[in-house]
Amino acid sequence: MINRVVLVGRLTKDVEVRKTQSGLSVASFTVACDRRFSSHNQQEQGQSNQPTADFINCVAWRQSADFLGSYARKGAMVGVEGRIQTRNYNDKDGKKVYVTEIVCDNVSLLESRSQSQSRADNMLPVPNDNDAPSADPFGGSSSSQNAGSNDFNTGPSLDISSDDLPF
Repeated sequence: MINRVVLVGRLTKDVEVRKTQSGLSVASFTVACDRRFSSHNQQEQGQSNQPTADFINCVAWRQSADFLGSYARKGAMVGVEGRIQTRNYNDKDGKKVYVTEIVCDNVSLLESRSQSQSRADNMLPVPNDNDAPSADPFGGSSSSQNAGSNDFNTGPSLDISSDDLPF
């Protein structure tokens, strides 16, 4: 039998990290995942063509929890791998509460810090560390500061013709 889950979605709020009595870190968070419907399925179910999201509760432990607490913020795109777990408990009023959640084996941030910051700033450009104006529209500089960057436009260009391709 298989109980395996893979999710890609956005965090609905900042990750909440707590410590157990034994000192283990545990992070609780919710991932919003788009639900894909064909227009035929939506019409059968009486839904409009509006996108629908599922809000899925997740739990991460130990180093994953600490990592998420430090770096993941509301709206961040995350990839989650884990398993579905169900549990129940009695609340303070004695009512039985049922919980279904994903217990994470692996959680990855799927966007860079600068992408996340840009999204958080409503797509406003991120200020440059260098206060001097730049001629580069992407905020770069032609000085030696960017000499070690991994820019795709640097280095020698390759001359490849279609005859060189194996397909």
